[in-house]
Amino acid sequence: MRLSTKGRYGLRAMVEIANHQENGPVPMHSIAEQQSLSERYLEQLLIPLKQAGLVRSVRGAQGGYILGRHPKEITAGDVIRVLEGPIGPVDCISEAFPEECNRAEQCVTRIVWCQVRDAIKDVLDSFTLEDLMKESQSMVAELEEKE
Repeated sequence: MRLSTKGRYGLRAMVEIANHQENGPVPMHSIAEQQSLSERYLEQLLIPLKQAGLVRSVRGAQGGYILGRHPKEITAGDVIRVLEGPIGPVDCISEAFPEECNRAEQCVTRIVWCQVRDAIKDVLDSFTLEDLMKESQSMVAELEEKE
């Protein structure tokens, strides 16, 4: 199972917004530049995040993006679910819309897939944007010490 660039880049963009919104809305070109993303692709990621209320856009000369909630209230799992859909390594055990499998009652591998789903879910939901902000700031401090 692999996450697409949508989930990976979207989470990076959200951390970028969280790290810099204290100075006001973060312009899209700034997020794109700092995260080495095209503005066009970034815009495609921000639309569903905005629709889900995870980010808000501010119009005008000083416009850009801010988080829709406090960083400690947004998990990596929230972002991934918006951009990638419900978590589930196989369709029959997806957390939101499990397809009813005609073999569910006698499927010996179902327990494996359920545990994989739950482990992924637990990890993604255990990290908030605030946690990732702190980690990011720690990484920057370490790099500055080495210079």
